[in-house]
Amino acid sequence: MHEVVDAVTARFIEHFPYADVERQDVVWRERPSDLSAFSREGVARRTGNAAAATSIPDGDGARTEPLLADAAHRLGSPTRVSARPSQSSGMRHATAPPPEGPGAAEAPVRLLGRLAEAGVEAPAEDPAFRRPEWMKVKADLGPNYRETKRIMRGLSLHTVCEEAGCPNIYECWADKTATFMILGDRCTRACGFCLVDTRHPLPLDDEEPEHVADAVAQLGLAHAVITSVARDDVPDGGASAFAATIRAVRARTPRTAVEVLIPDCKGDPAALAVVFDARPDVLNHNLETVARLQRAARPSAAYFRSLALLSRAKDAGLTTKSGIILGMGETEDELRGAIADLRNVGVDILTLGQYLRPTARHLPVVRWWTPAEFDALGEYARGLGFAHVESGPLVRSSYHARQAAASTEHVPAAAGFS
Repeated sequence: MHEVVDAVTARFIEHFPYADVERQDVVWRERPSDLSAFSREGVARRTGNAAAATSIPDGDGARTEPLLADAAHRLGSPTRVSARPSQSSGMRHATAPPPEGPGAAEAPVRLLGRLAEAGVEAPAEDPAFRRPEWMKVKADLGPNYRETKRIMRGLSLHTVCEEAGCPNIYECWADKTATFMILGDRCTRACGFCLVDTRHPLPLDDEEPEHVADAVAQLGLAHAVITSVARDDVPDGGASAFAATIRAVRARTPRTAVEVLIPDCKGDPAALAVVFDARPDVLNHNLETVARLQRAARPSAAYFRSLALLSRAKDAGLTTKSGIILGMGETEDELRGAIADLRNVGVDILTLGQYLRPTARHLPVVRWWTPAEFDALGEYARGLGFAHVESGPLVRSSYHARQAAASTEHVPAAAGFS
């Protein structure tokens, strides 16, 4: 496959008079080790291959250097961006104590191997390193924060604010806003950047839509954001639960705007249509990272599947939104390309924020982008015609969601876009 791509690229350069040609290779294969432990067990049950549940074929640390060399050959100049000087030309693993639990020890090795395949050399661990000053937030545990938490616990609800370790939880909860996470708190995928639990998912709660509607009413929300874990074990990927929750919120508080941040439902048009037909006020689906790093960050998803989902949502007449997290080894040119790809499928709202490593089991932070760099990327995105852009180190998908949605009213799609 690499030889075919090399040949096609060479012919393209030969026949088209462009001074510069950008190339972004996407690793398309999916391996058993890309899946969460629960999903691997499901594959083993379906195929009768017990080894599939525990096999981690791409996590051999001895392959790291050959992978870097191979990536350099395939991609030209591999991405080697670091926020601090590396003490070694090779990759080093986390120095934190090894995590506990089945499959925990091999996780950093597997993820670093994926980065190496993509041409990224992780920076050496520095025990004395502290986050930049601009990444620090003040904890506000005032009465509004406590009241929001009480409502969530009283209705047995999950929030992505807690499950994903969002740095803005204090600001948002003090303002009595939160992002509700439906379909339980256990995900069937194993994204390299995400803190959400990947154990065996529990059965769906049929009363969850009403509980979310109750919480929206008690909080008096003008704008509610609803997201979920990925549930590949459910036939429609959870689409019907999203639709039911949208209907429940509107029945209880008709004046509340509803934004949904959905998984890709494996790109199933029928499942996605269930969500689209519920007519959320904003349809969000995050691209997360640039094309080259998709397999390292979200191996069970796909760059072009996500773009297709957003294009379909736009064609359905919805306001669309997407986000990218920075700091996993991408270059500025790749980021600008991904931002342009999102605008080319008609995305209205864009969020750009800094990746924070949840634990030593997750992908390392390769680069800390500065506030000035976020400002520059935000200006670039606005120049492409996005109706609203949130770009900053602490920005997350739902940050200032109500203001972002309000800014899209009466803003037509730019000429040439869907």
